[in-house]
Amino acid sequence: MSSQDKGIPLHNIPDDAGYRLIELPPEVEALLEADNATALTLESGDNAGLLRTPGKTYALRQKNTSNALILLKPHTSRASSPTQGLATFATIHDTVELELVKDPASDPEPRVAPAKGKWHERFGRNR
Repeated sequence: MSSQDKGIPLHNIPDDAGYRLIELPPEVEALLEADNATALTLESGDNAGLLRTPGKTYALRQKNTSNALILLKPHTSRASSPTQGLATFATIHDTVELELVKDPASDPEPRVAPAKGKWHERFGRNR
């Protein structure tokens, strides 16, 4: 009789749901965990989806990661002697990051200084 432990049984039971991991800034996390949680809205933007809070707007950016995140859930086998184990049901290869969108009214675009000293610009002016 072996005294060696067989470990935790691991099963692969994928489901068809798509999962996304969203990294939340502390401000958004605080809004969601507050007793009187406010409504957040998702809208489409020019380049990305937008998450709007009462005071700020965030752009949704997808980032690929080299390390996959495997989602697990408890699983009981259906054999004659049921054993507790784990089942993988999804693998996440990318995350969604929220990037703060600056308000153009409060943050005007900086002026771009004219380029100086480039030979092709000097050549073009003298022609």
